[in-house]
Amino acid sequence: MKLHTAWRGALSFLLHGLALCATLASPTASAQTAYEAALPEGINNAPTLCDMVACTEVLPGATIFSERKGQPRYVEGFAEHDGQRKLTGYVMLSTDITDTPAYSGKPVVTLIGMNTEGRFTGVKILKHSEPILLLGIPESALVRFNDQYLGKFVGDNIEIGRSRPEEDIIGLDAISGATVTVIAQNQVMMTSGAAVARQVGILEPTIREQARFVDRQRPLDWAKMVREGAVQRLTVTPEQVGLARSPEPFIDLWYGYLNHPEIGRAVLGADGWQALMTRLKEGEHAIFVIRTGGIESFKGSGFVRGGLYDRVQIRQGQDAFTFRDLDYLNLYGVRAAGAPAFDESAIFIVRSPAFSGAFPWKFIFLGNRVDRATGARSFANFDTEYWLPDHYLEGGRPIVKKPDAPWVRIWKTRALEIGLFSALLVAVAVVYAQRDRLTRRATHKNKWPVNVFKYSAWIISIGFVGFGLLAQPSITQVLTWFHSLLFQWQWALFLTDPFIFLFWIFIIVTVFLWGRGLFCGWLCPFGSLSELLYKLARAVGLKRFQFVLPMAWHNRLKWVKYFVFFGLLAVSMFSMGLAEKLAEVEPFKTTFLVGLFNRSWPYTLFAASLLGLSIFTERPFCKYLCPLGAALAMPSTFRWFGLKRKQACDSCAACARGCGSNAIDADGRIDHRECMLCLDCMVLYTDMHACPPLSQERKRRTKAGLPLTPIGADGYFIPIKPVPARTAKV
Repeated sequence: MKLHTAWRGALSFLLHGLALCATLASPTASAQTAYEAALPEGINNAPTLCDMVACTEVLPGATIFSERKGQPRYVEGFAEHDGQRKLTGYVMLSTDITDTPAYSGKPVVTLIGMNTEGRFTGVKILKHSEPILLLGIPESALVRFNDQYLGKFVGDNIEIGRSRPEEDIIGLDAISGATVTVIAQNQVMMTSGAAVARQVGILEPTIREQARFVDRQRPLDWAKMVREGAVQRLTVTPEQVGLARSPEPFIDLWYGYLNHPEIGRAVLGADGWQALMTRLKEGEHAIFVIRTGGIESFKGSGFVRGGLYDRVQIRQGQDAFTFRDLDYLNLYGVRAAGAPAFDESAIFIVRSPAFSGAFPWKFIFLGNRVDRATGARSFANFDTEYWLPDHYLEGGRPIVKKPDAPWVRIWKTRALEIGLFSALLVAVAVVYAQRDRLTRRATHKNKWPVNVFKYSAWIISIGFVGFGLLAQPSITQVLTWFHSLLFQWQWALFLTDPFIFLFWIFIIVTVFLWGRGLFCGWLCPFGSLSELLYKLARAVGLKRFQFVLPMAWHNRLKWVKYFVFFGLLAVSMFSMGLAEKLAEVEPFKTTFLVGLFNRSWPYTLFAASLLGLSIFTERPFCKYLCPLGAALAMPSTFRWFGLKRKQACDSCAACARGCGSNAIDADGRIDHRECMLCLDCMVLYTDMHACPPLSQERKRRTKAGLPLTPIGADGYFIPIKPVPARTAKV
C-alpha cells in the first residue's frame, strides 16, 4: 500500500511539472516574437520593402529608402542633410537572395543592413521556424550571434568556430545546441551581402576566362547530348513545393548551352544557330530552355513587358544573372532527333563578361512553396549544375577549386571529436556482440565482466556525448526526418550535425540487430544519467527506499509513451511548431542543450523531478513517457537477434524478479520493446549457482558424483550420455 501511495504521489508531482511546462510553452507565455511570425502581405515582391519592415533598424542614419532594385534585389538607404541626399548603405531581405534552409527546413527570414564600405550595420530576424529557439534557447541568443557580424567586412572569410589567422579566417561563436541554425545563418549573411556588394561595386566582379570550343562537326541527337551532359534536366515535384504528392511533376525542364557549335547546330539547325550567333555580341551567351511537363510556367504568369522573368536565373559562383524581356528570344522548335515534345520554350541571353561557358554554372528555377502548416507562401530555389563535357573544350575543363560545403567544413574541423565518437559507437557495438562471452564470465554476485563496459559507456555517454558534444537524440529529429521524407529530403541539412547523424546511423542499425536497448540502455545520455543515479543511490544506502512498479501497473503505463509519440506525430502534420513545443515532454534540452539552471523554473523542475524520481525507481521516463523510446520500440519487434531463453523460463520467475525494466512477463518471455539490454538475465542464464534449473542440476550431479559439464547454448549443462563398454577382442 505504501508503495502504491508513493508512486501515485510521484506521478502526480510529475504531471504537475508537465502542466507548468505546457503553460510556459503557450504562445502567450513565449517572448519569442519572431517564431512563425506573420510577415507583411506582399513582402516578397512589393517594390517598397521599407514601407513594410523597419529598415532604419538595420541601417542607422538612413531616413529615405529607394524601391527595390537590382538582381538579386536590394534597397538603397539615404541620409538627408540640408536638403541633400547622401547614400549611406543598402538593405536586403535574405529571401530575395537565398532560401538557405536552417534546421527546420525553412529559411530564417533576415533583414540585413550594409554600409557603402561593405560592412554590416544591422541584422534583424523577421521570421524563423527553428524548434531549438522555441523554448530552451532564447531568441536573444540568435540576436547576440547576429551582433557578431556588425562592423565586419562582407568580403571577409567568416566561419562558425575559432578564428584561424594563418588561413585568413574570422571565427564566430556558435550558439550551444543550435549549430545547424547558426551555420545556415552564416550562409545567409555572407551570400546575401556578397551578392549585393558585387552589384554595387564594393566587391570586384569575378572575371572568368572565356571558353574555347572543340568543334568536331559531329551530328548529335538528343539522347547523346543527354548522355554526355550537354543537355541537363531539372524536375521539381509537387511535394517539393508543398503540394500533394502526384506522379506528375510540378515542372519538368530541359536546358543547355547554345554557344557551343555542336550543341547549337543540333538544337537549332545549322542556319538557325548561325543566325543566333550573328545576333549575339562578344561576351554574350545563349541558353535554351524547354518545358516537357508540369503545371507551372517557367516564364511566369505575372510577366509584363519591360519586367523580369522572375522564375528562372543563372548562377555562376557568387554571380547571379537574370533575364528581362530584351534577353528573351523565341525558340520555335528543337531539331535534334529524339527530342521530347514540349509546350513552353525560350532562348535566354546572358549579357555579362563575368559569365563563361568553360566553368560550371547552375540553372535555377524559383517556385512558390506552400507551408502546409500555415498556408504561407515563400520562394524556393531548385537548381542543377551544368558544365560542358571535358571533350567539348580545348584543353579540357579548367581547374575549379570549389569551396567546401558548410557540412564538410564542420566534419573537417571536428575530425578528432568525430573520430572519438565513432570509436565509442563501434566499441559499444563490438562489446555487446561479445555478450555471450562476457555473461558467461560473470555471475549473479559478480557482474563486473559486463558492468565494467556498461558503466563505462554510461559515464562516457553522460560526460562526453551529452554535456560535451550535446549529441542527445530526440523525438524532434524523428519528426523532422519524417516530414523531410514526405516533402523534401536534404542530406546537407542532416550532415551539418555530424554527431547526431552518426548516432542515428548507429541507432537504426542496432535497433534492427538487437532492439532499442543498446541505445536506450547503454548510450542515451539522459537514460544513462537516470540509471546511474539509481545505481549510485543504491550504493549509498537508499536501496530500502527503491521500488519496482508492480507488473499490472507497468503493463498499463508503458503504453503512455506510445500515445505521446503518436500524438506528437499527429500534431506535427498540422503544426510542426506546436509539435516542437509539446516535445518538451522530453527533458533532454533542459538537461544537456541548455542546462538545468539556464531555463525557466518549470522546465528545471520537470527535468529535476524525473531525475529525482530515478533515484527511487529505475528509468521512469524511459519506461513510461519517452516518445523517442516508443519510436524505437516498434521496429525492435523485428530485430534479428534476441536474448536467449531456456525451456524452464516459462515456469521460473528468477529473471523477472531482477528485471528493472519489467520486460519479462509471467511466462518468462522477454519483451524486447521494453528491454534495456542490461544483460542481468543473461548473467543468470549461465550462472549454475543462481539460475534455479541449473542450480538444481548442479546439486543433483554433485550428489550423484557426476561431473559438471559446460553449459550449452540452450542454457543447460551438456547432457552426460553413457558410452557402452568396449568388448575385448579374442
